[in-house]
Amino acid sequence: MKLYLVRHGETDWNKERRIQGQADIPLNEFGRSLAKKTAAGLKDIPFAVCFSSPLDRALETAKIILSGREVPIIADKRIEEMAFGEWEGKCCSKKGWELPERFQAFFDDPVHYEPAEGGESFREVRDRTGEFLSWLGLQEQYKGENILITTHGAALAGMLNYMKGESLSEYWGQGVHKNCAVTEVLMTDGGFRILSENQVYYDDDVKPW
Repeated sequence: MKLYLVRHGETDWNKERRIQGQADIPLNEFGRSLAKKTAAGLKDIPFAVCFSSPLDRALETAKIILSGREVPIIADKRIEEMAFGEWEGKCCSKKGWELPERFQAFFDDPVHYEPAEGGESFREVRDRTGEFLSWLGLQEQYKGENILITTHGAALAGMLNYMKGESLSEYWGQGVHKNCAVTEVLMTDGGFRILSENQVYYDDDVKPW
C-alpha cells in the first residue's frame, strides 16, 4: 500500500508560534488555501480511505483534500498530535518565549525532553503512531491501495522515525514538515520505503519551524 502523509494546514497558533498539542485549533484562511492547493496536487490519486487525527485542523485538511470525492475519513487518536499538557497555548518563539527553559530540549534533545504534567514524551508519541502503522499494515482490505493520512508535525515526525528505524535522538529527521507538505511512503510486508518527503504543491512562503 502507498501512504500519503500530510501535515495539516496553517492555524493562527502556528502563525503565532504557540504550542498547539491536543488543543483543538481550527485552520485559518491561509491554511485552507494551502489545503486547496494540496488537493489540486493530489487530485489524480485514487484514495481508498483517509485516516485523520480527530483534531479539527487535521480533519478539515482531509475534507478539503478529498472534497467532491466519496472517500471515507476515519478519525484515529493514535495519530493525534503530541500532548503538551499545561504548556499548550504558550508561545515558543524566541521573542515571545513563555515556557520553562527545559522546554528547549523539545527542539534540541528529544531523548532527555521532560514533558509537562499531562504531556507526552517523544517515545510515547513514536510508540502510539508506530502501533497505528503496524495495525494499518495488517489491514488486508487496503493492500495495494492509496491511503491518505492527515496528522501533525510531531506525530508525523514520530511516524517517520518509526519507519526509518532511527534512534530517538534523530526524531526530528529533516525537521518539522511544512503545513500541508506531503510525504509518500510505500509500505510492504518487508517494511517502509520513503519515496518523497516534505513535498509541497504550493509556492506560498511558509516559514519552517
